[in-house]
Amino acid sequence: MKKATGNKIRLGIFVSAGFALLIVCIYLIGERQQLFSNTFHVSGIFKNISGLQIGNNIRFSGINVGIVDDVEQLTDTTVKVDMLIDNDARKFMKKNAKAIIGSDGLMGNKIVIITPGTYGQKPLADNDVIATEQPITMDDILIKLKVTGDNAATITSDLAIVMTNIREGKGTIGKLLMDTAMANEVDQAVVNIKQGAGGFKQNMNAASKNVLLRGYFKKKKKKDEEKDKK
Repeated sequence: MKKATGNKIRLGIFVSAGFALLIVCIYLIGERQQLFSNTFHVSGIFKNISGLQIGNNIRFSGINVGIVDDVEQLTDTTVKVDMLIDNDARKFMKKNAKAIIGSDGLMGNKIVIITPGTYGQKPLADNDVIATEQPITMDDILIKLKVTGDNAATITSDLAIVMTNIREGKGTIGKLLMDTAMANEVDQAVVNIKQGAGGFKQNMNAASKNVLLRGYFKKKKKKDEEKDKK
């Protein structure tokens, strides 16, 4: 008799503990799914939800404030996302707030990030449609990297052709750098220009000392000095 009574007591304790654990689990799941919180409903229209699923978190200022309640394909280019958000956060979310799909970490689950909007605007109301922004996906980044790589390859190829032409003495730059005769002609032309400039300067100095032109040069010098003063 005592053994049977002890077994019943142990069974009762086990059943009670299991029932209590079940209640705790239900509460935690319900808390996560916003079942026991005072919530309001908003929705957003996205072109691409990037793998967002029902039950993913809604994040505001780095805090989880709700969950994705439903995902519905409206057309071939639009997806409606229904969100349940904690009512305590509504006063911070203005009418011009925006929803953006992001990631929880580098490779984490997709989440909806809500920006607060402009101070002074009215808060979001229940069943409002919130504005959305299309996120930059990894595919977009990879496409841009591919385009950049293709452009770099084209530029490198063109540069190689230019350098080959220069080494072979083709084109004006190639002839100037690789053709010795042309380089000597350019050097001689520079020497002639310098000599011509020197001779011109000597002629001007000689003219300034000439009795007939001395008055002209004095007036010119005086005008230049007056301009410098002004």
